[in-house]
Amino acid sequence: MMTDPFESPDSTREEILAAAYRALCRHGYAPLTIEKIGAELDKSTSLVYHHYEGKDDLLLACLEFMLDRYESEFVESDIIDPKETLEAAFDEFLAPRMPAERYEFVGALVELRGQAPHDERYREQFDRSDRLFERRFANIIEAGIETGQFRAVDAESVAAMLHTLLAGALFKHATAEEESATAIRAEIDAYLEARLYD
Repeated sequence: MMTDPFESPDSTREEILAAAYRALCRHGYAPLTIEKIGAELDKSTSLVYHHYEGKDDLLLACLEFMLDRYESEFVESDIIDPKETLEAAFDEFLAPRMPAERYEFVGALVELRGQAPHDERYREQFDRSDRLFERRFANIIEAGIETGQFRAVDAESVAAMLHTLLAGALFKHATAEEESATAIRAEIDAYLEARLYD
């Protein structure tokens, strides 16, 4: 399970990033201001301006921090049971009822990704995010091929497909009223059975 990357900030910088994360989840991207981020801090709002020029600089730093944590904790972590590890990823993100804090987080990411077509800095961060998630899936698939749990497939191609399915499902889950996670998960399971599981 992915942990909150801002759970235990150990520096002023991380406290500011944690405040930005909470404010983004609470308010969304468009109405977010440095003042609202400052309200999440126990310190003066001027401290935010001391470290970051504006909202986007701070949010980009927030994204980079999250990706650094994800890469160090998950992408290269040991894979004991590839099939169990793969299914746990979908269990976490495609639960029929997403916890409120996860729903807010996914919604915030969808909003931030919406900045990527017009801002190269956001595009670079989400390109990196896509590569990291696809690499994690590829590592799991390669481990499953080695243990005989998975068929001998092109791990990178299947990883790209799984990431695309998951990203699309999360986008729909965050932006539509319809509760479709269960049906989507069933189709993903059918894909895994037909394409990957031996």
